[in-house]
Amino acid sequence: MDKLILEPSGPLRGTVEVGGAKNAALPIMAACLLTEEECVIEGVPHVTDVNTMAQILSLLGVEVAWEDGRLAIHPNHYTGWTAPHELVSLMRASICVLGPLLARHGRAKVSMPGGCIIGLRPVDLHLKGLEALGATFTIEHGYIIGRAERLRGATIHLSGPFGSSVLATGNVMMAATLADGVTIIEHAACEPEVADLANGLVEMGAKITGQGTPHIRVEGVLRLHGARHRILPDRIEAGTLMIAAAMLGGEVTVKGAISEHLGGLIDKLREANVAVESLNGSIRVRSDRRVKGVQVTTLPFPGFPTDLQAQMMAMMTMSEGVSVVTEKIYPERFTHVPELRRMGAQITREGPSAIVQGVGRLSGAPVTASDLRASAALVLAGLAADTVTELSGVEHLDRGYEQLETKLTHLGAAIRRERG
Repeated sequence: MDKLILEPSGPLRGTVEVGGAKNAALPIMAACLLTEEECVIEGVPHVTDVNTMAQILSLLGVEVAWEDGRLAIHPNHYTGWTAPHELVSLMRASICVLGPLLARHGRAKVSMPGGCIIGLRPVDLHLKGLEALGATFTIEHGYIIGRAERLRGATIHLSGPFGSSVLATGNVMMAATLADGVTIIEHAACEPEVADLANGLVEMGAKITGQGTPHIRVEGVLRLHGARHRILPDRIEAGTLMIAAAMLGGEVTVKGAISEHLGGLIDKLREANVAVESLNGSIRVRSDRRVKGVQVTTLPFPGFPTDLQAQMMAMMTMSEGVSVVTEKIYPERFTHVPELRRMGAQITREGPSAIVQGVGRLSGAPVTASDLRASAALVLAGLAADTVTELSGVEHLDRGYEQLETKLTHLGAAIRRERG
């Protein structure tokens, strides 16, 4: 397995461009199952999760060609309807093929999804929403087996115990595009990736309004056609780079970052005495002093993203004063805490919260990432430490970040990858 060797780094300076959002690319790829015509997706990041989804589509009989950030997907007359465990277990977003398969073929067999170990993430809302459209499900030998003679529009409430679900909203919305009649999704997720999926579906001929709000309306059509769609920039990658600049100091311009998608983070960085400036198509971050401790609570969009919680906590370990980080989306998403402690961080868990007492400096140590965002947090911590840090579990980082170490090196960080 690969390892990253992280050396103490000074302030970061320069301009870096954010890539396309893998959390937007994955559902759009699944949406191509809804048509027989070619779809072209541009701005796709070359990350492991995208490769996994491409393999799933290929096993279903779909032709996928990937070149220079552009995916050409040819669904044609694919006949497969099973998404196998060996691939779906690698990535939770694989569940996105469930709705399109039911809408197009009336049947689907999808393994219970896997992905990062960050706590319970049930598929109940997916099944609830699709059942409201007329699908029926059984769980057999670890697989979700769904059937639907014909989907019909319905009013569906998708609120769960921790708020709305991004993937469930997408799954139901995709299935509803080919259902008879009108579907109303109440308590829909408002994340930019959901709106991007809706916009891609509209480009394919779907009739959708209300994307980006908790109330989405889908009027079913007889068929969808091919389309060309460019996915939006990755707000989580952008946020990770912004936190890196705030934590290590310096001045960094993140080209392509959309401030409207990062309001929760921008607010907390400014509260921590970090200068954040929204430019035309970019965000500039400047930091020349030790950050101040803040209270952070993760919430559905437009609140502070759960996918930036670990990175923000890494920054808070070196803050002045005490910070409290509360996880409202995935209350067990704290696998990074023991590894940060190994580096000298003072963190105490209290239920869904972590109390962080800032320290002057972290210590380099061998650490291991166990999920995607924890890996990014440990990269930042390693660069801020006083001696060399060796990070294992880099395969998690590669699931969602395209050459993060290259981008940070371009800004002045000292990172190298050792191939395993």
